[in-house]
Amino acid sequence: MKQIQMTKNSSFSLISTKKIIQMNDVWTSYDSKNFALEGINMSIDRGTNYAIVGQSGSGKSTLLKLLNGMMIPSKGTIKVDYVTPNMNDKKFKKMMHTIGYIPQSLGLIKNVTVIENILIGALPRLNKIQSMFKKFPENEIKEAKRILKLVGLSGKENRKAYMLSGGEKRRVAIARALMQKPTILLADEIVSELDHVTAREIMDLIADAQKRMNLTAIMVHHDMQLALEYANRVAVIKDGQKILEIGVEGDTIVDFQTGNMTTEEIKEMYANDSQK
Repeated sequence: MKQIQMTKNSSFSLISTKKIIQMNDVWTSYDSKNFALEGINMSIDRGTNYAIVGQSGSGKSTLLKLLNGMMIPSKGTIKVDYVTPNMNDKKFKKMMHTIGYIPQSLGLIKNVTVIENILIGALPRLNKIQSMFKKFPENEIKEAKRILKLVGLSGKENRKAYMLSGGEKRRVAIARALMQKPTILLADEIVSELDHVTAREIMDLIADAQKRMNLTAIMVHHDMQLALEYANRVAVIKDGQKILEIGVEGDTIVDFQTGNMTTEEIKEMYANDSQK
């Protein structure tokens, strides 16, 4: 569960625990009146794939924004690798590059090339002059090309982002996030609006990258079946509350935690999803 390396004077020099994300009784609001999330408790193991499933407006994207420090909870505590996420906090700023975030919009720069978009992920490693003029060292360019090949876009490094298909744009967004050399990957509806074949290609790509880099992947989905197929654990969010969490091993559900959902409501949710 816990690995602790100690120095001669018995002070901790390294703490590496199984839990990389911990959320305790988290509430948050956009307007100080209505809560987007209510009483969220969530614990995510290092190196796993955790899926968050729910309807539009249920609070899934808000949850990711809390994890990457874009929002601060109104109540409760959040720890990301034992640091409180807050983009204005110096300690969190130092570790922000370890969190790869892919928003629903993907965040690509449309009029620049694929390789230039990917290299944006290396900016935190550059000095001020290099960063200002986007002068990337040869080793970073070499790494970007390696990742380009990893995501299946070899030969398209000089193509402008706006010229790509939907699936290709998502591959670029993943490559840019991997270029950060993250320990955590947050992906918000990355396979929405894709056909089933392309969606699974993207999910396979993330699963492969996760294993290669020992990433903790936290992904927002609307498709329960897809989430169950790829995730180790699946949380269901409804009206800002976590109503269900499922542990998955292969084709077997090994843990089933319900909140206020009845058996009939759970069956209905599965039936509705399987008909999509």
